[in-house]
Amino acid sequence: MAYVRKDVSRLTRAERRRFVEALLEVKRRGVYDDFVRLHIAHFVGDGDRGLRAAHMAPSFLPWHRRFLLDLENALRRVDSSVTVPYWDWTRDRRTTGVPWTDDLLGGNGRPGDRQVMTGPFAYRGGHWPIRAGVSDGEFLTRDLGRSRGPIDLPTKADLQQALDDPVYDVAPWNSTSARGFRNKLEGWGRGRDSWRNHNRVHRWVGGHMVGGASVNDPVFWLVHAFIDLQWQRWQQRHRKHRYLPASPPGKDSDQYRRIVARHEKLPPWDVTPDDLEDVSAIYKYA
Repeated sequence: MAYVRKDVSRLTRAERRRFVEALLEVKRRGVYDDFVRLHIAHFVGDGDRGLRAAHMAPSFLPWHRRFLLDLENALRRVDSSVTVPYWDWTRDRRTTGVPWTDDLLGGNGRPGDRQVMTGPFAYRGGHWPIRAGVSDGEFLTRDLGRSRGPIDLPTKADLQQALDDPVYDVAPWNSTSARGFRNKLEGWGRGRDSWRNHNRVHRWVGGHMVGGASVNDPVFWLVHAFIDLQWQRWQQRHRKHRYLPASPPGKDSDQYRRIVARHEKLPPWDVTPDDLEDVSAIYKYA
């Protein structure tokens, strides 16, 4: 029977507590840091050599769907009642509201070093030391809204622009693709439109959420649950359209062996994007 992922603003007080406690336990066991390392290892960009699976590629959505499922399974091994909630940033947009409350993720970083000082993931509480990252900092950091050069969170209209595109992805299958649902949702662009949707949320949160070590901030999972929900909504709206490319680019393409086609294995798992298109038997969104 499928379990339910809820809007974080609709969690009961007990559900908030159990979610936080499960995260802290997964961290205590050392499992959480393995998720951080895995994401860093697969944070490969257009300009890098080799296969891109997690970002700037068609498999952005199935890769993070599987990644999210793995974390959720780790949480449910601690407490079988826990699921990953999603944060609807088109509605909950205040820096002092959900999910930035003391009983959930804690608040913004302090001026200066941007260290998070409140909530269960504050370094001074002793339960959330940063052990895996791209810098030597030991504490979680945030800069909600960006104190220098402020930006706003994406809007419903921004999401709608992505959802309205009936094609999943298009060549050249990277961050420069001007069309396609995947890149419009992932959020790569140019000029004034250079940070959209998913990417804009990461930059709005700031601190650890900028870059490959973004998993260090637990809000990562709430963001990607909402991104995953958008993929489900797109699938329901465009039922005749599926993950692309259906077959891998040929040897004459500069994307040869650099992206994952529909029936190719999605590293580091033994699954394909095709396997992950329908997860209705595993979970649903409320």
